[in-house]
Amino acid sequence: MIKLTEKVILVTGASRGIGAAIAHQLAEAGARVIVNYAGGKEVAGQTVNDIIAKGGDAIAIQADVSNPGQVKAMFDAAIAHYGRIDVLVNNAGIMITKLLKDTTDEDFTRQFEINVRGTFNTMREAATRLADKGSIINFSTSVNRIMLPTYSTYVATKAAVEQLTRVFSKEVGSRGINVNSVSPGPTNTELFTKGKPQEVIDRLASLSAFNRIGEPEDIAQIVLFLASDQAKWITAQNIGANGGMA
Repeated sequence: MIKLTEKVILVTGASRGIGAAIAHQLAEAGARVIVNYAGGKEVAGQTVNDIIAKGGDAIAIQADVSNPGQVKAMFDAAIAHYGRIDVLVNNAGIMITKLLKDTTDEDFTRQFEINVRGTFNTMREAATRLADKGSIINFSTSVNRIMLPTYSTYVATKAAVEQLTRVFSKEVGSRGINVNSVSPGPTNTELFTKGKPQEVIDRLASLSAFNRIGEPEDIAQIVLFLASDQAKWITAQNIGANGGMA
């Protein structure tokens, strides 16, 4: 069993979905978890309460990752509470699916602000404030590996995240920090299922080797490994987590 005893881990967008599953998995492995949220204070509080009820250690900190000032304040608060941050998990993100011709300037900007600038802001802060021998896990998408109409702007943001991951790994490697990204396939979260008819979900499920979409816990298990000391020789990699979809 993987142990993360005493590691302090910041998970962005951790109030629900994949982020909440990650927070729970890390806490169960012994980590002290910072549950970041943008707007869902009650949901984030419930995630923290559930972790504590199971004997874990967690706090919630509000911050919009697209805002550099709020990201700095989040790091300040986390370090003031726990003394350091060992692992950063950049899970926060949004997905707007429209044909490219129907995508508005606002749609384009909002996705890049949160998915790309948000990851950039937290990594820039982590460059000097993450503990030596720490880990960073970013989030891309397996949709980058196929050509699905309506996903063009979303996959563009995630392609940018993958390249930030690769280059940044060389910039912080001298401090023993490894940097990787995870690319989930279709996963049973509100972000993915909202607005999709069941037949669309079933069709995407049929693309996997197991004829199902993923569950948040499937992704959380991979993050658990990448956050552990057993994964320290892995860096600058993108890990597909899609059941063989792509």
